[in-house]
Amino acid sequence: MRSMASARTTSARPKLGLRERKKIQTRQAIRRAAYRLFTEQGYDATPVDRIAEAADVSPSTVFRYFPTKEDIVLSDEYDDVLLAALRDRPLDEPPVASLRRVLLELFRRFAGDERQEMLVRLTLIRQVPGLRARMSESMSRTGALLAEVLAERSDRSPEDFEVRVVVGAVLGVLQEALFHCVDQGAAEDSAVAAMEESVDRALDLLSRGLPL
Repeated sequence: MRSMASARTTSARPKLGLRERKKIQTRQAIRRAAYRLFTEQGYDATPVDRIAEAADVSPSTVFRYFPTKEDIVLSDEYDDVLLAALRDRPLDEPPVASLRRVLLELFRRFAGDERQEMLVRLTLIRQVPGLRARMSESMSRTGALLAEVLAERSDRSPEDFEVRVVVGAVLGVLQEALFHCVDQGAAEDSAVAAMEESVDRALDLLSRGLPL
């Protein structure tokens, strides 16, 4: 159960201003145009200028939001949501159990276009060697942020051996659980439910086999 302080902090968060909302809309427009083109004509066959044209922005605008074409697929806004939700979990809850609850709740929030985009994104990462190679950089950044939160919760250092092992295990399990769904070819309308089930099973296994 969240503390009253956490609830007050969450409810007190300021609304985004017009400028920030426009940035988010532009970012989403670029990403959605890119995913549509990647699906229609392939990742390697889709240049950035074509993505810019489809999103009705200039190529320089695309690069301002996404420094490389790979970043369109690999970057997301999930880290902040994940970390904030994890900080709101009870401190006496085991770390892997907290992550399991937070991740499952995140999956349940996906709806409509978000579900399709997630499936396209994972499929691209699975199929395109260049994206898989770059994915390790993205996972490393997420892991560093995750280690900070777990360290806060357990009164340890982010460089603590146990913290690093748990973070590495969680990220590895999460990746394999999601790729398993892609490899199984889950239908679009049931893909997120399949991912949720796979992640739940994988983290349950991890929590029983590698406790912190």
